[in-house]
Amino acid sequence: MILAAAGVLAAAAAAAAAILLPTGRLRSAAMLLALALFPILILGDQWHSAQIVDLRGDSMRLGAFTLIALAAVALLASLFQRWPILLPLAIVAALPFRVPLEAGGDTANLLVPLYLVIAAGVTSTALREWGERPSTGTGPPILLPFVLAAIVVLYALQTLYSPDFSKSLQNVCFFFVPFSLVYALLRDVEWDRKLLVLVLWVVAVEAVAFVLVGSIEYVSRSLFWNDQVIRSNEFHTYFRVNSIFWDPNIYGRYLSLVIVLAMSALLWAKERRTLGLLTALVAVLWLGLVPTFSQSSFAALLAGLAVLAALRWSWRWTLAAVGAGAILAVVVVLFAGGVSKLSPDRFNVDTGGRANLVSGGTDLFAQRPLWGYGSGSFPRAYREHIATKKAPVSVSHTEPVTVAAEQGLIGLAAYGALLVVALLTMWPGLGVGRPPPPRAIARAAVLGVFVALLVHTMAYAGFYEDPITWVLLAVGASLAAAPAVRDAA
Repeated sequence: MILAAAGVLAAAAAAAAAILLPTGRLRSAAMLLALALFPILILGDQWHSAQIVDLRGDSMRLGAFTLIALAAVALLASLFQRWPILLPLAIVAALPFRVPLEAGGDTANLLVPLYLVIAAGVTSTALREWGERPSTGTGPPILLPFVLAAIVVLYALQTLYSPDFSKSLQNVCFFFVPFSLVYALLRDVEWDRKLLVLVLWVVAVEAVAFVLVGSIEYVSRSLFWNDQVIRSNEFHTYFRVNSIFWDPNIYGRYLSLVIVLAMSALLWAKERRTLGLLTALVAVLWLGLVPTFSQSSFAALLAGLAVLAALRWSWRWTLAAVGAGAILAVVVVLFAGGVSKLSPDRFNVDTGGRANLVSGGTDLFAQRPLWGYGSGSFPRAYREHIATKKAPVSVSHTEPVTVAAEQGLIGLAAYGALLVVALLTMWPGLGVGRPPPPRAIARAAVLGVFVALLVHTMAYAGFYEDPITWVLLAVGASLAAAPAVRDAA
């Protein structure tokens, strides 16, 4: 336990150093240390689990997995060395993919492709930077990296008193440490017109492919995985699809974010061919979003589009439209179902049990308001202190409530500081109405997508645990700090 705790703190410190340090040997050493520590810590924590025991008992399969992983990392690193532009493209391309790893009768859905890309990116970057002097440039905005590094270290420190240390260790190793490396790898990328267009193409092609898979599911009335959603579809009049994603809400989140990204390009597009392609893309993605029946994804989409509308036309009229829409939504909710039917129990049923999770998380926060129950503690703390019977709960489905229950006011202050600093980093300098250069369009897109993601986490959580968050922070900081990006193709 002591060694594991020390390892978690060391990994978090190395990740924080990778975020803060300029390019050069020290940053490369920090990145390599973080890269080496997080799989070691996971293996140590899960050494006696059914999955690892099953793998340890099959040396041939374990050796094959290891050789394949090393070969993939070596191949990708060599490609990134020769064509550096492939690194950001590979990171963006790998974001949606989780691989189900089965062993010992259990299944874990892990971001294996992204982890391989991160390992290759760190290796390639370290080889390139090892002989370079530290950068003397100003780099990305100063405040955002410090806040982000502080959040990583704080989360690691709060694992020390968590009642579920294994869960908190996994969160640090599967999310905070590798995603810190993603931020470090992307923060110094030159986001010129060519790269920005390629990124849009990558996410567009992937999203259309996901919609095709979801459409096949909808027509055939069968899902590829997730028994819980399969059983749920048997009892509902509607049929929810999840494409390659485990959860329909995460699938819907991804599509809504890509729609916002495409709309940001569409609103300022001038060429007729570009307008036609982007319009068709948005239409296809919307058709894919509908059968997810993800209310949180629809809300996220509206929030992102509202930001774009404000930047394109007018903040004043956009705020008025949003306010009117919110009032109309409340009226519909109150009277469509009947005011007399409104009750805490009914509201909890209508929200899929989330109302109880939110109120339970609030109660947990009230019990330990300053420091919370510890990182990753919500499921166990909820069952032990709130739930009257065993509940299949993992998070509160509302990010601020999860942070409050697990990390208390200290964590809420860090979370709030990150949101404020991120928005202040992405927002300044974006004009309203005038046709902007490609860099400004990209900044508007990042801001719109970030707000959409933020709104989705208010109903589904997963802010720190989503690699897209860290990519948006890195790209937004890089675009805000860079001088005018070349408009040449």
